Amino acid sequence: VDIVKLSRGEVISMSQIEIRYDDGVAYEKMMGTWSRAAGEIFLEWLAPSQGLRWIDVGCGTGAFTELIIERWAPAEVQGVDPSDAQLSFARTRPLGQIVKFQWGDALSLPFSEAEFDVAVMALVIFFVPDPAKGVVEMARVVRPGGIVAAYVWDMIGGGHPLEMMHTELSAIGFPAVHPPHSEITGLEALRLLWRNASLDEIDTREITVRRTFADFEEYWTTSTLAATVRQTINAMHPSDVGLLKERMRGRLSADAEGHVTSVARANAIRGVRSR
Repeated sequence: VDIVKLSRGEVISMSQIEIRYDDGVAYEKMMGTWSRAAGEIFLEWLAPSQGLRWIDVGCGTGAFTELIIERWAPAEVQGVDPSDAQLSFARTRPLGQIVKFQWGDALSLPFSEAEFDVAVMALVIFFVPDPAKGVVEMARVVRPGGIVAAYVWDMIGGGHPLEMMHTELSAIGFPAVHPPHSEITGLEALRLLWRNASLDEIDTREITVRRTFADFEEYWTTSTLAATVRQTINAMHPSDVGLLKERMRGRLSADAEGHVTSVARANAIRGVRSR
């Protein structure tokens, strides 16, 4: 959609500004790094066996897919995503022949029942139009006894890496654009989705990660690459963007060397398909 300049206090609707991930390079610099930080902890907690068949639903640029290869030596990984730009970036990764990336819909995965041992969603489920159906679909494509798991930023609990910026945007009259299903990112809401998909052995955990930037300018440049922020900022008057930047500078404390550290928190869940 075309974005017009916004005035303070003007409500931004999802029909006005659509969250689009059509820049693989920008996503990799911003959210790809955060995804790997949380993904490493998530995979250690998941602790699957090696040599399994995986499906990475909403694989994006392949940042998390790459972690699967590095950590658990899978026999096969299928990456599915609805963004051609993201998939193009993912295909540039030297991941070998066991990984295949293809266009696909999380609500109708292009695979038969019980094809995989593990189905995962990394920072995706709050973008799925029908999260409950998405979990059921993941469960469909794993074998009985297979793992269905996900991790997602805790939007309700203020865990998104850009929560501080979202807060400052709202404070100056520009509501931030959030994923369409932020309400399902709490642990209890995730447990309900997994229970309703008839999954067994459900377990959850919180994941806290930190990212340090060389200075505030690196933080600002990197953070404004995020689609949820970039599309709002592009619609703002330059003077309001300047105000936001100064408010953010005031919120973030630098250490003695000028480094700025940001903290984020994700919620993770896993379950097993009934045998």
